[in-house]
Amino acid sequence: MVSFTSIRLVLISFVPFLMFNAASANAGSACGGASWYALNSRTASGERMNPSALTAAHRTLPLGSRVKVTNQRNGKTVVVRINDRGPFVRGRMIDLSKGAASRLGFIGAGHTSICMARL
Repeated sequence: MVSFTSIRLVLISFVPFLMFNAASANAGSACGGASWYALNSRTASGERMNPSALTAAHRTLPLGSRVKVTNQRNGKTVVVRINDRGPFVRGRMIDLSKGAASRLGFIGAGHTSICMARL
């Protein structure tokens, strides 16, 4: 028969492992507001804005980062490349190109709730 102390020791040894996996699963993930934009100017990366490309603006992620964005209202997802800086509107965490917003299904609304994860 297994003693209570043995079971407790096994459980205690797995807690740090479980905590590490939960923390690493959420690393680089966040939820918040998103909007879209379609300018014809140059982006912070120096390239010309292409409204139909799958790109986005983020305040702090390194330019060139790839991010998976999920629309929380309909479950649609898209992978975008960060090539610009912004958004500069309180409550918004990412500005998506018109092409990315179209894939996520929120062109008409102009903004939506999203979750994003850095790839």
